[in-house]
Amino acid sequence: MPSLKCAVVQLSSQDVIGDNLAKAAELVARAARLGAELVVLPENFAFMATDADKRAHAEVIPGAGPIAKFLERAAREHGVFVLGGGSPEKSGDDARPYNTSALFGPDGTLVAKYRKVHLFDVDVPNGKSYRESEATSAGDAPVVVAVKDVPVGLSVCYDVRFPELYRALAAQGARILTVPAAFTLQTGKDHWSVLVRARAIENQCFVLAAAQHGTHPQGRATYGKSMIVDPWGDVLAQVGEGPGVAIAELDFEYQDRVRAAIPCGKHRRL
Repeated sequence: MPSLKCAVVQLSSQDVIGDNLAKAAELVARAARLGAELVVLPENFAFMATDADKRAHAEVIPGAGPIAKFLERAAREHGVFVLGGGSPEKSGDDARPYNTSALFGPDGTLVAKYRKVHLFDVDVPNGKSYRESEATSAGDAPVVVAVKDVPVGLSVCYDVRFPELYRALAAQGARILTVPAAFTLQTGKDHWSVLVRARAIENQCFVLAAAQHGTHPQGRATYGKSMIVDPWGDVLAQVGEGPGVAIAELDFEYQDRVRAAIPCGKHRRL
């Protein structure tokens, strides 16, 4: 299997869609110039705002809305796969759209989409509460899709705390796992790197973890540290502070050696 050059984009999205998409376009273009064939954007890449805004900006994917058209245009313009890490997609409930990660191919067509299964209903240690389910409908199925013949398993943010999802993706043949996120600062500083690396190690997969960073509307703060991790759990590339791009070439022959040396997949009992 050939190698694949992949990039993760880190953003600090605010509440103006046009401004956020302009910054995302700049960073997708940078990743493409560096040779990326697959570019992963973080969760909420198009905007970070209120639940009311989320409902108002929900789109049909694919469709004529500004978010879907941006992904279509960015992928086609640069001839790369672009994964919109998470944006509101219309569901059967107008009050609760899906949080959808949508992959567009180099010709600008939708290749696959995954609707976030695990919703973030949490009271974090700093006293702030999140109730994603109040404005979001949950998906119900894992998704694995081929990118240049490489099976890629899709997920979104809070999913990373549920290893059974990634085990299902690996069982379906995934070699790469995507984790676009908007991890809170409070949880991210202690858990982000540990969880991302754990999902890589236990499934012997590459993980592309694109994150939000900084301060957003309503006082929300996210951790950042977007990273690309290999099947041994080593961090191949990472974004520092602020918006940016991390890029790495994924070596699938190396992945095969890792899997042959410690054949966890063959030793599963449960």
